[in-house]
Amino acid sequence: MQAIIMAAGKGSRIEELTMGRPKSFLEINGKKLIEYNLDVLREIGVNKIIIVTGYRYDAFEELTKGMLDVVLIYNPFYEMVNVLGSFFMGMEELSEDFLYLHADTICDSSIFERLIKSESDITLPVEFKECDEEAMKICRENGKIVRITKQMPIDIAEGEFIGIAAFKKITIPVLKETAKSILAEGKFESYFEAAIQKMLDETDFKISAIDIGNTFWSEIDFEEDYQRAKRAIMSQLKYKN
Repeated sequence: MQAIIMAAGKGSRIEELTMGRPKSFLEINGKKLIEYNLDVLREIGVNKIIIVTGYRYDAFEELTKGMLDVVLIYNPFYEMVNVLGSFFMGMEELSEDFLYLHADTICDSSIFERLIKSESDITLPVEFKECDEEAMKICRENGKIVRITKQMPIDIAEGEFIGIAAFKKITIPVLKETAKSILAEGKFESYFEAAIQKMLDETDFKISAIDIGNTFWSEIDFEEDYQRAKRAIMSQLKYKN
């Protein structure tokens, strides 16, 4: 199994804490956020980890020096494109079942374990709850995901997609073409979820959600996110120091 990690952004909303470092280099108990993810991925059997960098790519080069299971891809256009553009830069490295995640999102390892056991073509972990405007929201019809977008009225949203997903090998050719077609239309500000939506609309792949309940996860966008993640990890969830 492979994994692709989005790590190109600058993280300007939390720069008072990052102080020029990549956001995923914030530390909890002496370990960088991205190191938590690297450790969990290796524990569940991922043998190739693709990290798409942009801002401070040199820091990632230094961090991963000597890591034979890591492939670094540099996105020189990271300030001009959104996450789908970064995925496009690294997608040619994908050739097996893979996990997709963001370098600044951490979660209990049980979420990854559930993902790799899923038999769906694409599996999305969702926290079913009331959502705010910033959440990547989903809604379903007859139990099937039909929409995934931030631009969804909160009164019809059923939950928040946490930004981590599992894809079977069979989906890769279509996913690559889908990402390419969206960017070819000049939609450089697209989130990765735009590709998922297009596949929901145009393919017969089985795309399912798993309900994570109250299982810990956090996308580190603001200082309060970082403090919450810090409390969770220091409370000795499943991360190992």
